[in-house]
Amino acid sequence: MGDLHRRQHDSILAAAERRLLVAMATRLPARVTSDGLTLLALASMIGAGAAFAWTPGRPGMAAMTIAALALNWFGDSLDGTLARVRRCERPRYGFYVDHVVDLVGVTALVAGMGASGAMRPIAAAAVLVAYLLVAAESFLATHATGTFRVSFAGVGPTELRILVAIAACRVAVDPGSRLLDIGGAIGAAGLAWALICSAMRTARALRVAEPLPRRDARRAA
Repeated sequence: MGDLHRRQHDSILAAAERRLLVAMATRLPARVTSDGLTLLALASMIGAGAAFAWTPGRPGMAAMTIAALALNWFGDSLDGTLARVRRCERPRYGFYVDHVVDLVGVTALVAGMGASGAMRPIAAAAVLVAYLLVAAESFLATHATGTFRVSFAGVGPTELRILVAIAACRVAVDPGSRLLDIGGAIGAAGLAWALICSAMRTARALRVAEPLPRRDARRAA
């Protein structure tokens, strides 16, 4: 759907993923559109949340969760790439719609994890609140600096999907495991740390870019 800003994506899988996405986008038939891929991303993430809610003790539902996450990756990762490859970017529209879809999708996924019984609702709420705070800071930083950071400490959306898929497999075979509670606590703490680091980095960069006027300049004014 295009970019209104510079994207900074330095996750572990980013380089290989970027090459794969471009190769896939060039081969998609004309009837596949960026809007259609965005809708696929939304529907599949909601589906992943619903499947996860039924996953504990059910390997078949874990497989459905993983399939839904894979479809989400396909739609969410390819919609912007397809627009760039076809030179039909819509920067503001794409940025807005993509991230509204992401917010709704992640909320549905975490709600499903909390409803599964394998993750305490308070842990799910902590993860969701931390994610939404990081997202809000990221959007503000993008507006202020013109750079949109997709990943932090080598972890981006694709890596997070893989972690959720692993968690689904775990609770499918061991529904009594508290892995999700532990992972949720670690995830919420990591997101909080990412928020603090990003906010400090952005504030410092903006402070350098917009220094206070010198005292003599203020007097002259």
